[in-house]
Amino acid sequence: MNRNRKIRRSAFTLIEVVVVIMILVTLAGVATPLYMNYVKKANVGAAKTQVKLIDDALMQYKLDVGSFPSADAGLQALVENTDNNEKWNGPYLKPAVVPKDPWGNEYVYTIPGEDGREYDLSSLGADGQVGGTGDNADINNWE
Repeated sequence: MNRNRKIRRSAFTLIEVVVVIMILVTLAGVATPLYMNYVKKANVGAAKTQVKLIDDALMQYKLDVGSFPSADAGLQALVENTDNNEKWNGPYLKPAVVPKDPWGNEYVYTIPGEDGREYDLSSLGADGQVGGTGDNADINNWE
């Protein structure tokens, strides 16, 4: 009966494929900056949280030992008894590792701090340099 009827194949034309690709590129162009902005804000938030946690650990260290870690011992004193102090009751950070900031840099611990502070604790931000503004601003325990 219908044996002589041609079987019609459906396929995408080149124009249809190009239109779909253009739509995908446009969507990616809109979504990528939004995603990157979200990542920047997340890194800043994570750094602020870590600075606060390390700050709390330093306060607990001072309550136990009687003073903040020396400049030589640095933040490592929070996870190991570097001075063989009998009053040390750590580790004060869990897991027992001093974290790096979200950009992979070490936190900067300075004792004594500037402007009469007992100590300063900061992340150098996305650029890894002292100072900076905007996305490259430092995150500090005194701000």
